[in-house]
Amino acid sequence: MFKRSSGILMHISSLPSPYGIGTFGKDAYEFVDFLVNSGQSYWQILPLGITGYGDSPYQSFSAFAGNPYFIDLDILEREGIIKKEDYVGLDFGNDVEKVDYDKIFKNKMPILRLAYKNGKDKYKDEIGKFEEENKDWLEDFSLYMAIKSQFNLRPWQEWDEDIKLRKKEALKKYKKDLKDEIEYWVFLQFLFFKQWFALKKYANERGIQIIGDIPIYVAEDSADTWANSEIFLLDEDKMPLKVAGCPPDAFSKTGQLWGNPIYRWDLLEKRNFDWWIERIRMNSRLYDVIRIDHFRGFESYWEIPYGDETAVNGRWVKGPGIKLFKAIKRELGNIKVIAEDLGFLTDEVIKFREETGYPGMKVLQFAFDTREESDYLPHNYDKNCIVYTGTHDNDTVNGWFESANKKDVNFAKRYLKLNKREGYNWGFIRGAWASVAFLAIAQMQDFLGLGSEARMNIPSTIGGNWQWRVKKDDLTDKLAKKIYKITKLYGR
Repeated sequence: MFKRSSGILMHISSLPSPYGIGTFGKDAYEFVDFLVNSGQSYWQILPLGITGYGDSPYQSFSAFAGNPYFIDLDILEREGIIKKEDYVGLDFGNDVEKVDYDKIFKNKMPILRLAYKNGKDKYKDEIGKFEEENKDWLEDFSLYMAIKSQFNLRPWQEWDEDIKLRKKEALKKYKKDLKDEIEYWVFLQFLFFKQWFALKKYANERGIQIIGDIPIYVAEDSADTWANSEIFLLDEDKMPLKVAGCPPDAFSKTGQLWGNPIYRWDLLEKRNFDWWIERIRMNSRLYDVIRIDHFRGFESYWEIPYGDETAVNGRWVKGPGIKLFKAIKRELGNIKVIAEDLGFLTDEVIKFREETGYPGMKVLQFAFDTREESDYLPHNYDKNCIVYTGTHDNDTVNGWFESANKKDVNFAKRYLKLNKREGYNWGFIRGAWASVAFLAIAQMQDFLGLGSEARMNIPSTIGGNWQWRVKKDDLTDKLAKKIYKITKLYGR
């Protein structure tokens, strides 16, 4: 399924650009060229969904729609639907190494509205075709966003009763009254997918495959939960009965309370998992490989009573298991999937992942716990896995060296023969690249040797996450050559 190879993990938002956040523009194409020159085969990104509170790509307003922040303005200018003076000089944030989401929201969205005004007629036929191809999700999403704007961005459970419950007359009324706003959201999705597929084509033609990420759960405040409320554990007021999270463990005494609604797997099974099949179908068009977050939740998941303030009172409940993936395979054939199988793994979870045939994940930063022999140590790998120096939820390698237990750090130094001259980050990359895992991936931050200031996310915290950006002049030919050499050396 995978041949021995390697790749770089960096989200679209982290790309350089003059307009405050990474986009599908020139710098994205140049990053593909950088990957090619570095001898890489994969570019891994985070979910592309439209973000809301907390700016997390894992809490999106839709499991299908794309984030308009990634639409490139220079491309729209070249297409003649906005002018340079409409956006050059606007305040998109003054720190080239951090995304300022407030400023992007305040200053980019009005420009996209202008693009809609100028471009809706020009692209009328193409938009019609796009609507037809995506009507299964696009109609509900664009209506949801239009109504959300009408209610000052409040969650859908706080809307008027008739539209909250999707009464027939209310749906008809809002579709008529908000026609222009609905068309604006359709237009943004049209632009997003047009630009994304052009970038993906460019990458694929140059031998770069895209690994995309999908969270197992959807956000409570999302078009999916509003439009498909019957497939979630909600009460008659459409409030969750149970929510998702993780039990207490060594990292967190009270566990993790994510707050996402839980699926009604019994109903989904009766419907042959239709919603999930459509979701995977869509994502298999968006990406070449799909990484499914919290994969162990398909075998058993931790459900917590709604309203609890911690995850302590949760319980394990059986998930759909192999039945879901058999249904996906029957419908869609063989899809390339990476199973994010981190966390507490029982024999049942391991057996279930092995039954799917999907490769699991090994995170090198987790390997050096001196209290026990770890499955994440490279000598314990089999080939069917993906090794990461760290993921978006980890510190950078150099940050880990500063904050980790000294015994663990010394173990890592002995095991990987680390030395300061080579750089601890490069020693970690060497450890991953030399392993038998058929795919090795490191964050861009680790290739650059950055510290904790460049960390992408600290789980269970809100604010200050998802902001890191690479500087344009960091992506040098010299660095590409260095990455190429280590990749060639270890046959990747």
